[in-house]
Amino acid sequence: MRPAGLIGSLGTMLVAGALALLPLSTAVAAPSAPSASTATPATATATATAVTISPVDLDGPAVSTVKVTVTNAGPERMRSLKVSFGGPTGWAVQPSVLQVGGSLAKGASAEATFRIQVPERRPGFTVRTFTATAIYRGGDGAGSATGTRTQHSGTPLANLAAAYNNVGVTDESDTRPGDYDGEGNSFSAQKLAAAGLRPGGTVNALGAELRWPNVPSGTRDNVSAAGQAIALSGKGGKLVFLGSGVTSGASGTATVYYTDGTSGTGSFGFPNWSFDPANAHGATLVASSDGRNRPDGYGNAGIAYRVFAHSIPLDPTKQVEFVVLPGNGNIHLFDLAIAS
Repeated sequence: MRPAGLIGSLGTMLVAGALALLPLSTAVAAPSAPSASTATPATATATATAVTISPVDLDGPAVSTVKVTVTNAGPERMRSLKVSFGGPTGWAVQPSVLQVGGSLAKGASAEATFRIQVPERRPGFTVRTFTATAIYRGGDGAGSATGTRTQHSGTPLANLAAAYNNVGVTDESDTRPGDYDGEGNSFSAQKLAAAGLRPGGTVNALGAELRWPNVPSGTRDNVSAAGQAIALSGKGGKLVFLGSGVTSGASGTATVYYTDGTSGTGSFGFPNWSFDPANAHGATLVASSDGRNRPDGYGNAGIAYRVFAHSIPLDPTKQVEFVVLPGNGNIHLFDLAIAS
């Protein structure tokens, strides 16, 4: 860890020394592979202006040097280029904007250097997002381009089971531990088994092979979503969630982080475990069980209590690293898996 300096003292930097035009025929080298707590910057498409951000040293308190590279991939020379850079709220950056003199031919790059004040690391798992924006004339004609970089410190939970925080299934002989809906009610283990959902059993839905929680009845078996970060590895076209909702407002946005430092988001939802239309929020019905367990025993026979599947799209060319769940506790998840 480097000693932290006062960000205010950085104002004396020579702006000219913070910018370096690379030779017109020089391509920007691809970043090295990320470590467990660093990520490779996101870039624009090959035919558009590319903005990349170098790794940020998160070992604060310190002042870290960050380089932003802008590459002109458009057919015209790029002129009047200004580059801005920013990090999480409250992280001071010096300078906030740099202007590049001259112009860039097609394929040429410019590098702008910024300094950012990094606070002391927080305990636990944290995702940090950095953004750089280039404003220009000419080039690809778009007028602006933005690049983002995400880095994380700490370790995501090893799997969804490590995040279990709710008891959703109980045995009809002992219903007291259940509290799926906040009112002491739960699924009946016997009725779920009759519907094909048994501990450790395979559940095929939306092209994914999922698993019903392999835990005893009356113990924590699902996740009430609260923004937990879950490690997940693989490639595919979609991420499938297995669960159901409590109330009719069980929807939210999940964020998928890839090993190259890029990320994507997708919104999904589940119907209430009973009464809502089975296709509410665009979900797919997986299984229906008869009745439910109440604090005083099994009841509500003849009413269906259900489990659903839903999915969000993935970039099939990229390797998933981890997923951050929505921050809506009405969403209950029993499993998640990548499907082609």
